[in-house]
Amino acid sequence: MIETPRLILKPLTHNQLLKYIKDDHSLEKEFHLLPTKKNIAPELQEALEQTILPNVFDKDKDYLYHTLWTIVSKPDNRMVGDICFVGEPDPNGEIEIGYGTYEEFRGRGFMTEAVGRILQWAKEQPKVRSVFAATTKDNVASYSILEKNGFIHIGEVDDMLSWKIELK
Repeated sequence: MIETPRLILKPLTHNQLLKYIKDDHSLEKEFHLLPTKKNIAPELQEALEQTILPNVFDKDKDYLYHTLWTIVSKPDNRMVGDICFVGEPDPNGEIEIGYGTYEEFRGRGFMTEAVGRILQWAKEQPKVRSVFAATTKDNVASYSILEKNGFIHIGEVDDMLSWKIELK
């Protein structure tokens, strides 16, 4: 678990991920939080079932790089979004992040703060040297978060923009 003044970023265990997928507020009950409407995107649902859950279950993998980290707003006492790494650092020390803010919490700076804090955490990890992210060209809010955290636009393919930040 890592924190900022307003947020708690908590990596979910396998059992907590199952509760997250159920979306029946049992995860919020476990964390003593108020219920939140998540609206899990189809892409995230597929990633959870096909990749995230099996990788978190695999004891040979460092689950912190494979699980979903829930983002909790301390003032609201609610989950406001999620952030994750897309696997462990590659041989060059690069990792990828993905993130999403639940609709009712957008525009309040939560994700900018969460990305900044997860970057601090990543910088403290010996195997991590840089962080990569991809956004769609039309998702200005998402790439603004990256720009505010020091990411540099490094390329584009079709409707996707690529971003990177060097940590070491």
